[in-house]
Amino acid sequence: MRILVAEDERFLADLVAEGLREQAMAVDIVHDGAAALEHLVVNDYDVLVLDRDLPRVHGDEVCRELAQRGESVRILMLTASGAVHERVTGLNLGADDYLAKPFAFGELVARIRALARRGGPPLPPVLEWDDVTLDTARRQAHRDGRYLPLSRKEYAVLEVLMQARGKVVSTEELLERAWDEHTDPFTTVVKVTMSKLRAKLGDPPVIVTVPGSGYRL
Repeated sequence: MRILVAEDERFLADLVAEGLREQAMAVDIVHDGAAALEHLVVNDYDVLVLDRDLPRVHGDEVCRELAQRGESVRILMLTASGAVHERVTGLNLGADDYLAKPFAFGELVARIRALARRGGPPLPPVLEWDDVTLDTARRQAHRDGRYLPLSRKEYAVLEVLMQARGKVVSTEELLERAWDEHTDPFTTVVKVTMSKLRAKLGDPPVIVTVPGSGYRL
């Protein structure tokens, strides 16, 4: 899952981003509405966490612009006001959900996951492929009952592959969905992560390399 956090309070933005990365999400941060719109042109995001009171371009205008573009990204709007009329206004502008500050981080994560599920076909809480299972709620992986101590990136890569259900996933798509914008597109990070993931999965091999195309289960 790839998330864009648009929040002008830099400490809060960093805190939210770090927490979401702990949940194996790829997160980019911007601090004003103009930058948010620019990022949404360049990158595909599952969810936009949007502070309503952004500088340069207000959060309301960001919502309007995205609605006019017909963007598929789901919007979770943050605001310092929890008043009902404020929530109604935000939702009418095109936001998919609304969360008042201060908020519990667990609720933020739950709402992001719920929004991401709306963006595509529903996925079961536990993904299975042969003897490999992935509990997306607990963020745990097992093979034949054996717990797999995966890093955040190893887990994210395995989740993308299991969601693909045997279809080929390119290196570019893995970079797009499991890493953030600061990752060098010419890096070998996918290859290195894949090697470590395969070692932890053990034999017989679960992940197949498709030369010139990418990887699949």
